[in-house]
Amino acid sequence: MRELITKLRERAASNAQQPAVTFVSEFSDIRSTVRDRAELDLHSRRIASWLQERFAPGDRALLLYSPGIEFTTAFCACVYAGVIAVPAPLPGRYRHERRRLAAIARDAGVRAVLTQRTDLAGVEKWVAEEGIVGAVCHPTDAGDGAPDAWTAPEVSPQTLALLQYTSGSTGDPKGVMVTHGNLIANVERMVDAFGNDSGTTYGGWIPLYHDMGLIGLMLPGLLSGNGYVQMDPMSFLRRPYHWLRMLDVCDVGFTAAPDFGYEMCVRRVTDEQLATLDLSRVKAGNGSEPVRADVVAAFTDRFAAAGLRSDALIPVYGLAEATLMASGTTGRPPLLTTADAAALENRELRPATGTATAQPRVLVGCGAPTGSGVLIVDPGTGDALPDGRIGEIWLDGPCVAAGYWENEAATAATFRAYTSDGRGPFLRTGDLGGLLDGDLYITGRRKDVLVLHGRNLHPADIEYELRSQHEELAGMNGAVFMVGGDDGVDTAPAIVAVHEIRAHWGADRLGQIAVGMKQTMAREFGVPVAAVALVRPGGVRRTTSGKVQRSAMRALYLAGDLDTLHLSEDPLLTAALAGHPRRPNKLAG
Repeated sequence: MRELITKLRERAASNAQQPAVTFVSEFSDIRSTVRDRAELDLHSRRIASWLQERFAPGDRALLLYSPGIEFTTAFCACVYAGVIAVPAPLPGRYRHERRRLAAIARDAGVRAVLTQRTDLAGVEKWVAEEGIVGAVCHPTDAGDGAPDAWTAPEVSPQTLALLQYTSGSTGDPKGVMVTHGNLIANVERMVDAFGNDSGTTYGGWIPLYHDMGLIGLMLPGLLSGNGYVQMDPMSFLRRPYHWLRMLDVCDVGFTAAPDFGYEMCVRRVTDEQLATLDLSRVKAGNGSEPVRADVVAAFTDRFAAAGLRSDALIPVYGLAEATLMASGTTGRPPLLTTADAAALENRELRPATGTATAQPRVLVGCGAPTGSGVLIVDPGTGDALPDGRIGEIWLDGPCVAAGYWENEAATAATFRAYTSDGRGPFLRTGDLGGLLDGDLYITGRRKDVLVLHGRNLHPADIEYELRSQHEELAGMNGAVFMVGGDDGVDTAPAIVAVHEIRAHWGADRLGQIAVGMKQTMAREFGVPVAAVALVRPGGVRRTTSGKVQRSAMRALYLAGDLDTLHLSEDPLLTAALAGHPRRPNKLAG
């Protein structure tokens, strides 16, 4: 039977003493907590029996945990109880984070809020402040529940196991309904695609409320591998070296991270630290946000000295609506293709030639489809497009999730798409890309594309160019979007760039940087630039996976709610925005 309970219990019975989950908090002082497979099964049944006494199969439980082994145990307990797990980050410091979490709790109609004793007070305070009614808060490490009282629920491959709430990069978060069959199929295909086996240990720092951590690392380690090693994300953020050292010392064979994680390692791991590493046994997936060619090349080159193989870094593409992974190819170096920039603007994907007039763009191939059917479709007409053409990426197959929780309209629009010749249903990903020589290339998000004077520009390209030409922006995040046109702002369409910058630059230098950024955008892309806003680090909103929330940044800009260090705005735009509730900005210039 293709369901999780049987697979988890079989692994516990056959490898009882094998570590199932290991948590490493600070690698400079190796402090770890380990739970073997027999212990994981025992504690999961204990918590599951507590859940079964109080809730019915199909009820939802919100999982709110600090990094550690308790999240894994609580997730398995929900599976054992037939309760649908709803992973989410703990209530954050910022109001928008707490509001988002409350929206998830209400949308899912959670009956239980599972946490641990050290987090309980903060969780209960958030529940009271947000008025989350009808939900019981319970610390799963309190020892409540009798494992022998547990009874296996009736489940099938179609039974819901998880509501994975989308990151909200282009809108409000929605609960993706992921079944037992979806999870098992996706794990099997990832194991296959990456050439892993039962001896592969999985490990990483990605939080487990994120699908890359939960489905990409934890579940393969539990279901098919030699266990899972979790590192405290804060340990990685403080010292990226800790992640690489953990991979080496804990003999991790497979890890994964968003692109920015690899960039941080390139910038912050010292030569002395590099000399201590042996990365010869590691394979690493790179996904969850746009994979940048310069980061792929720099990471591969930098850590070759530590034994990193040229084919170790594996660019992948996936999304929650497809459970996780949709494409990826191992056993070869990352495929970097220099694409014709003018052709890209014309929605064509082809290698640049020596006669190209525009600056070429280097794109990263995200591998071949991993069992899902991939179709490139004109999003306006529904026509299927041939290889070499750019359109919206549509998917089908057993990894495509069941839809959005209690949102029939969004489910129909996203999960039940048909081509103009009647093929379907397909999942519309909202991502743009194309197939070339069997590889999938991602060029941007459909909602983010800037259509200006008949040209199709991708904001990520502009953001990358700004960072590459202005060293003051290195390692920071930016958001480029368009104002004017059909948005009610009475001005000609033009570009606005918001970018983080460290606050130590003086006012004069900030002004010079803003002018330079305008010149770069005009020179490299030939676009009119209406404003540059420089904000403090952390001022650009991102999803939990690191994706820039350009629509949110645009809304903040139009409302005048950016906390800017410097704002350089065209007077015509300032006048056009006078009707919006903009607050005065003392640093505008």
